[in-house]
Amino acid sequence: MGGDLAPAAPVEGAVAAARELGVEVVLVGQPERLAAELQARGGGSGVSVHPASEVISFDEHPAQAVRRKKDSSLVVGARLLAEGQVDAFVSAGSTGALVAAGLFVVGRIPGIERPALAAALPGPKGATLLLDVGAVVDCKPEWLLQFAIMGAVYAEVALGRATPRVGLLNIGSEAEKGNELTKAAYALLEKSGLQFMGNVEPRDLMTGVADVVVADGFAGNVALKALEGLGSVLKGVIKGALKRTALSLVGALLVKGPLERGMKPYDYKETGGAPFLGVRAPFFKCHGSSDARAVRNGIERARDMVAGRAVEQIRARIAAMGAQA
Repeated sequence: MGGDLAPAAPVEGAVAAARELGVEVVLVGQPERLAAELQARGGGSGVSVHPASEVISFDEHPAQAVRRKKDSSLVVGARLLAEGQVDAFVSAGSTGALVAAGLFVVGRIPGIERPALAAALPGPKGATLLLDVGAVVDCKPEWLLQFAIMGAVYAEVALGRATPRVGLLNIGSEAEKGNELTKAAYALLEKSGLQFMGNVEPRDLMTGVADVVVADGFAGNVALKALEGLGSVLKGVIKGALKRTALSLVGALLVKGPLERGMKPYDYKETGGAPFLGVRAPFFKCHGSSDARAVRNGIERARDMVAGRAVEQIRARIAAMGAQA
């Protein structure tokens, strides 16, 4: 029931995922509305409905809403996950509420101090995983190290990187650059046993210099939104330039197909969702404006995380790190 296009987009995405991926999808929400959406699409083999009467809106205080609305689609879905009735949970609802439900309902992996939201940034050499992008605004160096471990595991499972290269988001590439947090985190990452590449400047986030880049949630969220804004501006500039004259309109028709294919990897709808790493089961946040394709791809990412046993691997590596401390 969450997202700008709910419940139509989540239902359509779920039907597509069940049909194309061979997964079973449980839609959590108001039964009458979900049933109507399913009926409009000819039903859905492999799709069922679990009732939840309430909806958490984007303007509600996240933690208060999760505590107060026990029968909201987000809280009920998180509870199904915590109880093992489903293997993964995907939502396009409020990010703050999703983080709160992940912490309060699903719970953290033992040893994880703070779970992190991870966004896959597209690039010419494949995606780069950036975490945290908003769950933990104020961080400690030890938490950034845990982000790096979780990100490396997810990069192996979801991005197919055998030995993920890990970087630290900073204002310069030199080791001595940054604030107290990044300098302390740099020292920990150097001794972590990960393939640490050093500092990564924001301009290099999408160039492929690292497979995983760690940051506190404030810096990571600012970087992510700056990239999203730049993408929107460039898209508008290109469209405006191609429509300026009759000749450019002809050129636009000629380049439309190749341009759309070239830009496809940079579309957030292709990425699907951002995993909330560090909780006890696969928990995914889709963009609030996700359409059916984005929801379907988010479900695919969740399926891959389940198949790759990413949570179990994170649990094992964090336990090993604690034993060595």
